[in-house]
Amino acid sequence: MKFIFAIKRGRIALLAAVMALLAVPGYAQSARLELKNLEKLSSKASEVTDVTLDGDLLQMAAKFTAKSDDKDAHEVSDLIKGLAGIYVKSFEFDKPNQYTQADVEGIRSQLAAPGWTRIVQSTSKRDAETNEIYLMKKEGKIVGVAILVAEPQELTVVNIVGPIDMDKLGELGGKFGVPAQIAGQPAHNKKSGEAGHEKK
Repeated sequence: MKFIFAIKRGRIALLAAVMALLAVPGYAQSARLELKNLEKLSSKASEVTDVTLDGDLLQMAAKFTAKSDDKDAHEVSDLIKGLAGIYVKSFEFDKPNQYTQADVEGIRSQLAAPGWTRIVQSTSKRDAETNEIYLMKKEGKIVGVAILVAEPQELTVVNIVGPIDMDKLGELGGKFGVPAQIAGQPAHNKKSGEAGHEKK
């Protein structure tokens, strides 16, 4: 009887785990990017920023910033309260050509999935730099943001999961690894002759 009860208890635990996964908001399942393929670049980089803020850690960060006397800190706290996660991988190199185009395309291929829309693309052929911002929308609301910065000696990917007001995105600039110069950019495509491009 104990053996049978143990089996039943195991099934209940398994069912509870499945129900918990099903209860996770849809944006948490689809708006998060897989960034593990970039970890191999750490050994080549002179400086690495690796941020994983989700669950209790994210809420702890929200409470910590809420205690600050700084008005901007309070606004950041309010902004991140509703988020599911902030994920950043940033690598700076002493010399160019330390990452490959395949590393960049590994991120772009995920952003080609249904739901993602590229709203900003800034490209400089002279400096060999590309800045891109993508949004994921569900039922008219933004539930995910992705920022990709590719420079000769730097590669940065920022992935924000959860509902966010784009007008307030700039408040995250310079915090939690989010690039200050990217977060505040206007929501339009900068590439000459190209409008905002929606990924199908």
